[in-house]
Amino acid sequence: MWNSPAEFFAMGGYALYVWSSFGACALVLLFEPLAVRARFKAIVQRLKQEQLAEQFDRESGK
Repeated sequence: MWNSPAEFFAMGGYALYVWSSFGACALVLLFEPLAVRARFKAIVQRLKQEQLAEQFDRESGK
């Protein structure tokens, strides 16, 4: 049990480990949706390019 906010934030001497762990987890939770969105946009762009290339091949093969 902690008797004061200072003791809570000190985490019994393990504050550096505890708070850096929380910070790393927060960064991952913030970064992951951004990374997923970027990958999604890249995949959609690549599929559009492939579709245009196939359409061009069909039209030029006539």
